[in-house]
Amino acid sequence: MPTMKNVISQLIDDFHERKLPELANRNKEFSEVAGKADVVIGMRRSGKTWFCYQKIKELIASGIKKEEILYLNFEDDRLLEFNVNNFQGILDVYFGKYPEHRNARCYFFFDEIQRIDQWEMFIRRLLDTENLQIFITGSSSKLLGSEIATSLRGRSLPIEIFPFSFEEFLKFHGLFSGSPKTFGANTASVLRKAVKDYLEVGGFPEVQKLDRNLRIEVLQGYIDSVLLKDIIERHKVSNILVLKHLVRHIMNSSGGQFSVNKFFNTMKSMSIKCTKNSLYEYLEHLTDAFLFYKVPIHSRSEKSRLINPAKIYTIDTGLLNAMTFRNAYNYGQLLETMVFMHLRRGGYDAEYVNTKDGREADFIARHRISGETQLIQVCWEMADKKTFARELRGLKSAMDALSLSTGTIVTWDDETIIENKIKVIPIWKWLLEK
Repeated sequence: MPTMKNVISQLIDDFHERKLPELANRNKEFSEVAGKADVVIGMRRSGKTWFCYQKIKELIASGIKKEEILYLNFEDDRLLEFNVNNFQGILDVYFGKYPEHRNARCYFFFDEIQRIDQWEMFIRRLLDTENLQIFITGSSSKLLGSEIATSLRGRSLPIEIFPFSFEEFLKFHGLFSGSPKTFGANTASVLRKAVKDYLEVGGFPEVQKLDRNLRIEVLQGYIDSVLLKDIIERHKVSNILVLKHLVRHIMNSSGGQFSVNKFFNTMKSMSIKCTKNSLYEYLEHLTDAFLFYKVPIHSRSEKSRLINPAKIYTIDTGLLNAMTFRNAYNYGQLLETMVFMHLRRGGYDAEYVNTKDGREADFIARHRISGETQLIQVCWEMADKKTFARELRGLKSAMDALSLSTGTIVTWDDETIIENKIKVIPIWKWLLEK
């Protein structure tokens, strides 16, 4: 059996000899700050590792030697036996190979490090004692600054990586290099076709060019690996049947309100055993692994938040298509999912609005940094007069309740202005607005 140091040595050599893959550059940057670790978080397969490779390529292009960079992926099978006592071995082996780097600034990349217990202590020690810039990736929202162990609080800068945005999707497929500035007939027709593909395929980088059947198989595999690695193994979950039912149920009503009580009763009626507590836990694990996002009701009252369950959105429309049957009703859900994920990518926190007169608006979204607020309703098309009238009333009612002078209705392909204060805009244009 090779010792752990031999394994680490082998992995370091492999990385230094390997050619980096061709990358699709992401519209994100690391915010390197001395003494802080950059933490890249997001769902599995959304492109965290490639985002690190992008950084590694930039470093090499700026004149840093590849040997001054260390990259380790803790989900490599060869590191299965790795534990907290082996961390020192990384430094011993690396500086044993390159003693001259002791005084240079080095760059360490640790992929999926949260798999190792007490990893924070090691990272803290590196930040305090070594001349290193550290980059960590993980598929758990617990790596966000607010939830990270006290030893690293204030010492980490989180960056969330999502599947491709529409703009990145266009760039990846060679349709536009940046965001189009004008929307003439030609541009509009390219964008209409592209947004249809984007709705269908979603934004996971690896499936972009696969044919439909293979794509569906790969995306279903993503769900399996999130369930297995991020939930069953990490949280020692044993009731796998209920977990799978839960995922399927949420995906079939993505963007709908989810009530643990109702779901618990459904399971009971199917004679499937589970407890309400375990359902709350599973839901927590699924949102922690970035598969689902919760959108709570907009309310100052705690009671109202308890009575009205959160709406739950799935991270990607391609995943939804791979896991659910398609019918006309789903298109509205898919459109709403696209809108929510775009807000989320742009740094907005979203809530849904129920007004006193019983109407609803899909999103009140507030930007975390600038505080800018948008009220957004999602409606597939204006041609469905009855539905459109209902959505418009919901939006107006919410504008009154929240004292907002403007609102937006995002549609599949309609565009107009209503009463000088409500902008109706097609999704292919809205997704490209800054």
